[in-house]
Amino acid sequence: MSKVTIIGAGAVGSTIAYTMAVGGIASEIVMIDVNEEKALGEAMDIRQGTPFCSPVSIYAGSYRDAVGSDFVIITSGVARKPGQTRIDLAQTNVGIIKQIAPEITKYAPNAIYILVANPVDILTYVFTKISGIPERQVIGSGTILDTARLRSRLAEYLCISQKNVHAYVFGEHGDTSFIPWSLASVSSIPLDDYRKSIMNNEDIGIAPVFDREEIEKYMRTSGGKIIRRKGATFYAVSISTCHIVKSILSDSDTLMTVSSMLHGEFGIEDVCLSLLAIVDRSGIKAKITPDLTPDEIEKLHHSADSLKSVIQQLEI
Repeated sequence: MSKVTIIGAGAVGSTIAYTMAVGGIASEIVMIDVNEEKALGEAMDIRQGTPFCSPVSIYAGSYRDAVGSDFVIITSGVARKPGQTRIDLAQTNVGIIKQIAPEITKYAPNAIYILVANPVDILTYVFTKISGIPERQVIGSGTILDTARLRSRLAEYLCISQKNVHAYVFGEHGDTSFIPWSLASVSSIPLDDYRKSIMNNEDIGIAPVFDREEIEKYMRTSGGKIIRRKGATFYAVSISTCHIVKSILSDSDTLMTVSSMLHGEFGIEDVCLSLLAIVDRSGIKAKITPDLTPDEIEKLHHSADSLKSVIQQLEI
C-alpha cells in the first residue's frame, strides 16, 4: 500500500497518475494543480476506469491532502517557449519550486520527493537546498529517460532485448549529457566485443558497426523530434518515473541514473546531476563511482560546470 501525491496535473502529471493506476503501483493518488478544475477532471477520468484495475483511490486535492504520502512527484513547471533562453525558463520554474516547497513539505516531511519538471537538475538542486528534506529523499528523474532512449537505440542496432543492454547516460539531463561508452555492455560482454562474438553465427547474422555519433545524437535529439511531431513528450518520462517508484517500493537496491547532490564524487561538489545511484526504500542509498576514462571524467566536469554557471545566474 502506498500513497503518492502528484503536483501538476498537466500531460506528464496526469500520465504518471494513469500509469500508476493501471499498473497497480499506488493504492492512493492525490493530484494537486493550481488549475483545480483540470486536476478534478483528470482524477475523475482515471478513476472511472479503475474498476478494471487494482484497487486505487484517486482524487484531486490540496497540499493538506498530502499528509502521509510515501512519494511526492513534482511535475509543475512551464514549458520552454520559442525564443526563451534556458536561464529564463530555469528562473521561472525555480520560482514555482520555491512556492511549492514550503507548502508541501510541512504536510509530507517523510515522503520521498521525485523532481520531474525541467530543468530537472537545477530544480533538484534548488529543492534540495531550500526544502529541509534529507538529501537521500530528494531524487531528480535526471538522465533515466536519456538512458532508456540510449538502450532502446542500442537494442535496435543489436536486434536483442533491451533488458540485455547495459549502458548509461551521465551528467545533465540536457545538452551536456554524455554516454560513458567504457561502461556499455551486452550482458557481461563489452559493447565493442559483442559484434566480434557473434560474427560467425549464421542464425544471428553480423551486428552492424556502431555509429557512436549517431547514437549520441539520437539520444539527445529524440525528445525534440517528439515535441515537433506531437507537441509534447509524456509517455516515456511517465513510465521512467513510475520505474523509479516501483524500484523504491520493491526495496531491491536498484541501480539507476538519477540526479542528486554531489559531494566530491569525481571531484565535483555542490551540484545535482546524474551518476549511477542505488535506490532503496529510504531513497538514494549510495552513489556508484565506476572507473571512467579521462575523457569521460572531463565530460562529466564540463556538464557540472555548465549547470553551475546556470545556478550562479539564478535568484534562489
